[in-house]
Amino acid sequence: MKIVCDAHIPFLVEAVRKGWPEVDICPMKSEEIDSSALRDADVLVVRTRTQVNESLLRGTKVKQVCTATIGYDHIDTAYCEAHGIQWSACPGCNAQAVCDYIEEALEEFCRQYSAVSIQTIGIVGVGHVGSLVAQMAERKGMKVLLNDPPKGIGDSLDGIAKNCDIVTFHVPLDDTTFHLCDEAFLAKCKPDALVINASRGGVVDEQALLRSGRRFVLDTWEGEPHIRPEVLSRAFLASMHIAGYSMEGKWMAAQMCLDAIATHWGLPPLAAHAPEADGDSARGWLRRISETLKARPEDFEKHRQNYKLR
Repeated sequence: MKIVCDAHIPFLVEAVRKGWPEVDICPMKSEEIDSSALRDADVLVVRTRTQVNESLLRGTKVKQVCTATIGYDHIDTAYCEAHGIQWSACPGCNAQAVCDYIEEALEEFCRQYSAVSIQTIGIVGVGHVGSLVAQMAERKGMKVLLNDPPKGIGDSLDGIAKNCDIVTFHVPLDDTTFHLCDEAFLAKCKPDALVINASRGGVVDEQALLRSGRRFVLDTWEGEPHIRPEVLSRAFLASMHIAGYSMEGKWMAAQMCLDAIATHWGLPPLAAHAPEADGDSARGWLRRISETLKARPEDFEKHRQNYKLR
């Protein structure tokens, strides 16, 4: 049995080599993962950087695809299902890390705009992440408005736009959420509202965001890693798609992938081991990340790959 995996998924390779010595695991850079590399692979484990579709999988032996991420818009699930390829994601694996990111963004906002009182937050998307953000905001004494029509959670988008000091998006990217935050939505927002996107880049229309004059925090970007300089320069805080990058989140993602592989192939359960976090988590860590990215935006992917887990 052979597994091809993205080399930037921590803990996975070490766990497989130690616990399943009969399994051949081949870590590769995301740009090296192509159909020829998968010709004799049974399992593919990826991050968001790999587009898993017909052109990648056709003519390969791959029968299982795992993504070590919450989102899976980079996987053509219809193609996989039509061709008997089992696929899985890692829902909730980094939810706490993203919540911590939102909390740090709010605290940085309050530090830099001390006269601004955050009274009401609107949370669009109330899954694993959005639910934690709501709990965090309530602990801080904020009024919380929630919008998630598929879950029957029903504050309107119009109501959130008109009444919230902060609007934060935590939805998957699909046809119903592409440019959910658009010109019309932003026109209804308070003039001093802060917009946060730590979900997927296409959820927010960045050009509309610029035209709106609203303050914003972006962790995910349209077209990343090739981000627009004018959007970056205007961001209150900016980061390189690392909101969910914590030691715990990465460990959980690796573990969920291992569990999925073990179940599908009848292998013995395997536990990933995570060392202590060594990243920057001291007060102001998000501001420092933002300053680093704004200084060298051309190194977006390099910054992301070398990010020390907090």
